Amino acid sequence: MNKQYDEIKQRLRGSVTPVITPFQADFSIDYEKQSELIEYQLENGTHAISVTGTSGEPSSLTVEERVKVMENAKKTINGRVPFAPGTGSTNHDETMYLTRKAQEIGADAAMVIVPYYNKPNQQALYKHFKKIADSVDIPIIVYNIPGRTALNMEVETLARLNEDCPNVVGVKESNKDFEHVNRVMLHCGRDFLLYSGIELLCYPMLTIGGAGSISATANVEPAKVAEMHDAWKNGDVKRAQDLHFELMKLNDVLFKDTNPAPVKAALGMMGKIEPVLRLPMDLPSDSLQEEIRKTLLEYGKLVQHA
Repeated sequence: MNKQYDEIKQRLRGSVTPVITPFQADFSIDYEKQSELIEYQLENGTHAISVTGTSGEPSSLTVEERVKVMENAKKTINGRVPFAPGTGSTNHDETMYLTRKAQEIGADAAMVIVPYYNKPNQQALYKHFKKIADSVDIPIIVYNIPGRTALNMEVETLARLNEDCPNVVGVKESNKDFEHVNRVMLHCGRDFLLYSGIELLCYPMLTIGGAGSISATANVEPAKVAEMHDAWKNGDVKRAQDLHFELMKLNDVLFKDTNPAPVKAALGMMGKIEPVLRLPMDLPSDSLQEEIRKTLLEYGKLVQHA
């Protein structure tokens, strides 16, 4: 165990919401809305905040915009909860720059995605992450999402990084293979921070020692996602299980199209944002939007705006 990072490893737990990037009708970033969304999260018990991960449409943002989104989020949070922005991309130097910027603005950790599109081999992947980790002093959370990157970080590679880089402290696993995530804990150690990036595995990962979840659903239903983690932490297993199943229908409908399109549609219906994505992303079909609307009504999320 590395004592330098013990304090943040204790704090960076529970529901870490990957807040979406709100756009105005002209596709410019709405920083005021971003601050409002973060306040909505904190008012509803969210334990930590991330931005510019998959839910934040990072590949649709310029590098300068990503920095501004991080800076605005850090200013809004103002130390109330931990902040772990996403800083990864397909470009190594860009990832290095953004990760250093995250440290510079005072982020508590940086979440670095396995590079998408270019599909490096495992040795190249190790070299990419090691150079990034060695360039900063803040904790690094690896973000493994094979469904979006066409590449899985193998357990052996992650364990090697954990062994060689004291600040590689955890992983967001969006790998649906539950055997894989069990082996992550076995080979990286039980104090390694394991976050679920698969909504239906958020509760199951807690049962094997997971640190929490980084769930897009928390954009829409932050209170229940946070409560599930609180219930588990407080030993109320039945309540945590009940919330796991209670959230399942919402989880399902929010992933019937590519994230964050359904989430942005839902937040638009809730009056939180203008439901705008930058091409090549766009809103879901009319039929799926109607299904989202009906589901939000069932969850009581449209009561004020119906």
